Amino acid sequence: MARSVKELVEAANAVVPRITPAEAQERIVAGNVLVVDVRDAPEVQQSGKVAGAVHVPRGMLEFRADPSVPSHDPQFDKNKTVIVYCASGGRSALAGQALKELGYNEVYNLGGFKDWADSGGAVERA
Repeated sequence: MARSVKELVEAANAVVPRITPAEAQERIVAGNVLVVDVRDAPEVQQSGKVAGAVHVPRGMLEFRADPSVPSHDPQFDKNKTVIVYCASGGRSALAGQALKELGYNEVYNLGGFKDWADSGGAVERA
């Protein structure tokens, strides 16, 4: 049976906890964290990204996160806490679910970049 995007995101939100910018900052300060921006390149160029985040467009995430493929990015380590975000939280929920399916255990959805920036989180511009 076909599912809607809304249903797919709801299912992803059920397995990937949403955290606040303050909670994300606490985890970042604690260390051993990879922050991943899954927005498209024009979005990142326009607004910047969370300071220190790696930018991997949603469509390439699995190819960067899976250590068994040649395009694997070594920054992706299953022993790290992974925090994903996008513009509003939908793509990052789906991305978080994909990472969990790839064997990443500690994955959190920060939601939207604007929430991070509005909370005073550090932003890095290209």
